[in-house]
Amino acid sequence: MIEALMDVRGVRHTALVANDGRVVARAGLTDEHLSAELTLIAAGRAVIGSLQANLNTGDWQELLLDVEGGPVLLTPHGDQILLTAFDEVASLGRVRFAVRRLLGTA
Repeated sequence: MIEALMDVRGVRHTALVANDGRVVARAGLTDEHLSAELTLIAAGRAVIGSLQANLNTGDWQELLLDVEGGPVLLTPHGDQILLTAFDEVASLGRVRFAVRRLLGTA
């Protein structure tokens, strides 16, 4: 399923991660970078949880993190999170559209 995101210009890698931190699927993500991306997802979950508690809201759409290795888009998919790492913030629109199309929300 998520392999299709690798066809989007600018996407470096992607991973679908369960609530317990288990990788459900991945494409383009090497074992060497997996641990760092899982740490990023855990940190993203903490930020999202804090925002939800402080803003008294339950839903979130996505979280964009611009980190040293390049931007990363975290998108909820049920109780899982889809991580999509890409080349530059200028590619965000194209990446968001592809993610939404993949998840059936476009």
